[in-house]
Amino acid sequence: MVGLVSDVGLKRTLNEDCASYLEKEEFKIYVVADGMGGHNAGEVASKMATERILSYVNERFSFDKVENLIDEAIKNVNRDIFKFSNTSENLSGMGTTVTACLITKSFIHVANVGDSCCFAIRHNQIRKITKDHSLVQELVDSGSISEKEAENHPKKNIITRALGTSSTVSVDVFQLDNNEYDAYILCSDGLTNELTKEEILQVVIEEQDYINSANKLVNLAKEKGGRDNITVLLFGGEI
Repeated sequence: MVGLVSDVGLKRTLNEDCASYLEKEEFKIYVVADGMGGHNAGEVASKMATERILSYVNERFSFDKVENLIDEAIKNVNRDIFKFSNTSENLSGMGTTVTACLITKSFIHVANVGDSCCFAIRHNQIRKITKDHSLVQELVDSGSISEKEAENHPKKNIITRALGTSSTVSVDVFQLDNNEYDAYILCSDGLTNELTKEEILQVVIEEQDYINSANKLVNLAKEKGGRDNITVLLFGGEI
């Protein structure tokens, strides 16, 4: 069971988020991307990232070559987006965040670039797996501001890393054990800008159904302002 909802929100006219997944017997791969860079360009970048990461993993998956697969997939699509952005003035400067989760029978890899993120849930507790590549996160890390101050910081949406803005990119990959968590949430910052992780957890606990949970999370984010596109991808960790 998978819950996937992507909504334009209340303030934007175009949804530049994109999300998709592929579930097979040998592996499962889930991706959320949040595009940026001018009218239509962000939408192009996020769609390229999502579709090509899924395709790359599907084409190259084998049991003896999976350790670096998600890292290679993201770096490969970064090059594709960067090259494509140089083919047209309208696409110049386009880019996208990405967060992805690859589940195999041996391990779970969560990867991210930018400020789309992954949460994991177990025993009614929630943990943020990824770490945002953002100016505000750097301020928190340096001790300049607190986690509480970061929640409503005016420069919260300035990211320090993205796909497609350079020919190379550094990808953070987190390895988790199978059965370490019961459920995972990949989301764009349109969700986390409006809801705390505790509010996200409460919805998942109350609804229990992933599709209903995803819909309720998006609707709640819209009730609290819906300032950006909102994408939620909710799934289990079993294979």
